[in-house]
Amino acid sequence: MKVQMVDLRSQYELIKTEVDQAIQEVIDTTAFINGPQVKEFSIALAAYTGAKYVITCGNGTDALQIAMMGLDFQPGQEVIVPAFTYVATAEVIALLGLKPVFIDVVPDTYELDITQLESKITPKTAGIVPVHLYGQCSNMEAILAIAQKHNLKVIEDTAQAIGAKYTFSDGTVKQAGTMGDVGTTSFFPSKNLGCYGDGGAMFTNDAELAEKLHMIANHGQKKKYHHHIVGVNSRLDTLQAAILKVKLQHLDRYSASRNAVADTYDQAFAGHAHLKIPVRAANSTHAFHQYTIQVAGISRDKLKSYLAEKGVPSMVYYPLPLHQQEAYLDLGFKKGDFPVAESLCENVLSLPIHTEMKSEDQDYIIETIKSFFK
Repeated sequence: MKVQMVDLRSQYELIKTEVDQAIQEVIDTTAFINGPQVKEFSIALAAYTGAKYVITCGNGTDALQIAMMGLDFQPGQEVIVPAFTYVATAEVIALLGLKPVFIDVVPDTYELDITQLESKITPKTAGIVPVHLYGQCSNMEAILAIAQKHNLKVIEDTAQAIGAKYTFSDGTVKQAGTMGDVGTTSFFPSKNLGCYGDGGAMFTNDAELAEKLHMIANHGQKKKYHHHIVGVNSRLDTLQAAILKVKLQHLDRYSASRNAVADTYDQAFAGHAHLKIPVRAANSTHAFHQYTIQVAGISRDKLKSYLAEKGVPSMVYYPLPLHQQEAYLDLGFKKGDFPVAESLCENVLSLPIHTEMKSEDQDYIIETIKSFFK
């Protein structure tokens, strides 16, 4: 049996007519850069998320960098970021001459540990980057309250959680990426809303900031050949925007499909002696970009190898916490400084999950995992 971690082919085949037509329209007009579909998609995504402004760019990493540039973070300032996340979150901090300040995460929901947050704040702290890892929102109400108290900016890394909804204690509901000063996301092909190449976007509710982010992403210009600030060249090309505009119309179905797959896994592994299923936060829905279990009392890597032998792919997101990555050793952190992140890197395992998962494939995955423990 051929099981896939992500099945983009099957997803495409279901929307082939719509996607092919959208691509052909771009080719027919030859407006490959900044064609009308880019603006149309931005407007549609703003309507979907509830953000007042959506500014597209080249990829999710660029989105983080442009957001920090737009918020005027200065070299030498500090930015708080979880130790357990993808490297891009810290990478842009270092590239801009800022200092990443790592914080440990909560062992069940993987979000940054808010009980440690104020202890990480110094006079040099400029902002906080909560990462909505695997598809579930961080504790944004607490993070925003602490940020406001200390006059800090908040950039939400929403690359894995587009469409997830967070409920505040007063009943207000907002989507991931629309709560902080800026939200960022990636349209990498395997993401919940993915294009057929690279792409990214930023969300904000501040009109002045939105204009600045747009300028930075476009060589710092407001008017062509008139460059008001130092910028970069980061754009979503028209073909990708056209594809994303089509796929956005299916995003709710994609989210429902992923949740159905997650529910089946939950039922299969609930109460298992060696497997801990993902904890669902009470104040956030889950987009399930990944379905990530924790393996306890037995080797995660042995289970992963066994699955591979049986034709079942799995992934470790992530095998090393940021403070142990060679690129960041000069920050002076050592093994043991972030025990939860370090433990998760040794125990997490992400199972196949995608929008077109066949029940027989998932049954095979589940039975194969169970057979390992027999």
